[in-house]
Amino acid sequence: MSFFEKRSFRDSITRLATYVFIMVFVYAAISKLLDFETFSFQLAQSPLISAYAGIIAWLVPGIELVIAVLLLIPKLKKIAFYATFTIMVMFTAYIFIILNFSDYIPCSCGGILETMSWTQHLIFNILLILVAGVVLLLGSRKELKKTTLLLIILTIIGIGIIVLLFVFSERKMHRNNAFQRRYLPHPIEKIREFQLDYDSYYIAGYSDSLVYLGNYQAPLYLTTNNIITKEQKIIRVELDNMTYPYRKIKIEVKPPKFTVADGTVPALFQGNIKERLAYQLPIDSVYFTQYVVTKPNNIGIITVDSRTKKKIIGLYKNISGEDHSIFTTATIREVAPEPFADDGVLVWNEKLSCFLYIYYYKNKFEVIDRKLQLIYTGSTIDTIKTPRLDVTYSEQNDMYTLGGKSTVVNRLSATTANYLFINSDRLGRFEDEGPLKSASIIDVYNISDKSYVFSFYVYHQPGGKLYDFQVYKNILIALVKEKLFIYKLKPEHFFPGSNTTHTGQYQD
Repeated sequence: MSFFEKRSFRDSITRLATYVFIMVFVYAAISKLLDFETFSFQLAQSPLISAYAGIIAWLVPGIELVIAVLLLIPKLKKIAFYATFTIMVMFTAYIFIILNFSDYIPCSCGGILETMSWTQHLIFNILLILVAGVVLLLGSRKELKKTTLLLIILTIIGIGIIVLLFVFSERKMHRNNAFQRRYLPHPIEKIREFQLDYDSYYIAGYSDSLVYLGNYQAPLYLTTNNIITKEQKIIRVELDNMTYPYRKIKIEVKPPKFTVADGTVPALFQGNIKERLAYQLPIDSVYFTQYVVTKPNNIGIITVDSRTKKKIIGLYKNISGEDHSIFTTATIREVAPEPFADDGVLVWNEKLSCFLYIYYYKNKFEVIDRKLQLIYTGSTIDTIKTPRLDVTYSEQNDMYTLGGKSTVVNRLSATTANYLFINSDRLGRFEDEGPLKSASIIDVYNISDKSYVFSFYVYHQPGGKLYDFQVYKNILIALVKEKLFIYKLKPEHFFPGSNTTHTGQYQD
């Protein structure tokens, strides 16, 4: 008796599963082909497969249609279900890696995924894998062990192909033998570790042994973590104006004040952290993408000239007791570059009273004084002077999108005292990628004498990746997945010859 011939409950399950998979594959393939430009455009953003986006854009819908046809042929139905099982394993492995190991999550990939979140589609794929596996096992009762072994082998092959794509992509992007780091062993000491409920936190501030964490998913809530008592609390802040269509709220805490901002509105609020109520500040419709608080009522922002597309650093000063503000600007670059080339992060150095703008995609950073005058342009140890960008333009959406082949030189940045700290996962000469499985690289630069000082590893849990860190005096705070790590900078390495304790520093 051939596969699935017997009219029974098993046959009913098989026929139902066949119709479901045919519908899924045909719908997914046709959706991709009908909007092929968007599908290709979205694949080009992928950090795993952007190098092969042109081929895969045709290959994926083609395979989906071929499997749908095979499912209609009784003699080939068994092969079709094995193919279905394998391709669904590959799709699921791809989504799992994107969600857990990618630097960023790209846009959706068309078809059914267009109406689902990545997590929802991951669950959907797992259910389809289970359905295909159950159908194959029900139809092979006499060869149950053989079928189970084959399914295990296909699972390993499917996952292996996707993992290899990811590994080769990571190696290609992160290896650079043109520079060499000087590693300092153990210049920091871990003093605390907190388990968090979510992985959507960011570091909002630190003062008097309290770490303030904001939450992108709950934008008006702060979590405080006391590094002395280990106590955790959740507090809710309020705004005196909730009528705006807020989309990107971010909080910065500098006790006794806290600042709430959303540059897409745009809106700025400040209040006393003990009172938890922030009042709106006048900002005159200046839209911005980033902000940093320099001192009470003074805020630095990053904005873009809508006409010239030049990146601009602005300084907002609220006149205390008056209903107006002073806003001054200076362009970071005189010539507008290609899209994303001058993207970076703005930080404020309290001790030196200067802004630092660190570029993501090239080995440069700007040091700018409090009057927005350029002090100097510094270089990091990486050798990429011209951004290596994978930029795709969609005529249909009239927008540029950054693809997965773009090389990130400086991922995250922080500053304290005379130092600039930069997290980079690009490997230099003679470096082993093994430590990066449970650690992140921090390069240290001296802003005052314009020098590279040394590098060190921030060790954390295996499989995690640093997604935010800040340095406050002698405290380094790091967020990795759902954990918060607190480290102490050893004074002999960062503050040699200093016999004084800075206000706000952690003490044993």
